[in-house]
Amino acid sequence: CRELAVRGPRLQLRSLSAATSAVWLAAYGLFALSENSMVLSAAIFITLIGLIIYLHFVKIDQESLLVIGSLGIQVTSSYASGKESTTFIEMGKVKDVVINEAIHMQKVIYYLCILLQDPEDPQGVSEVVPLFQSSKPCLDCLIEVYKSCQEILEQRKTAPQSS
Repeated sequence: CRELAVRGPRLQLRSLSAATSAVWLAAYGLFALSENSMVLSAAIFITLIGLIIYLHFVKIDQESLLVIGSLGIQVTSSYASGKESTTFIEMGKVKDVVINEAIHMQKVIYYLCILLQDPEDPQGVSEVVPLFQSSKPCLDCLIEVYKSCQEILEQRKTAPQSS
């Protein structure tokens, strides 16, 4: 049993302030033209609602992976608002854990994936579940997580099966 956690980038106060200022300056410009105070109230309301939605549904602070050889793999995402989202994958469905690579915007990125076994074809893969999508850890970090997962998967394969 191992729990591995990766923290995402911190909330950038500078970019948050810039976005808020841009919305409020545009609202002030509309207010100056229309002389309607509802424009300013709407800008403040929309900014606050947008911030709450961003913190509760988008901004992930930490992603963790709990691997229990006899049970399965639990993937948890902790949002900036404190909300947590958890997914559990039974170990019987796990075929392998791999590091995959992709080309994105002229750059090679690496990510960790769980390969799920196809129930109809034991040699096939039915689904690929990417991990740590928000935090995007570097390759060295992914290699450490990969090695830990492989140790547990190997122990599961070599352990005697109980009937």
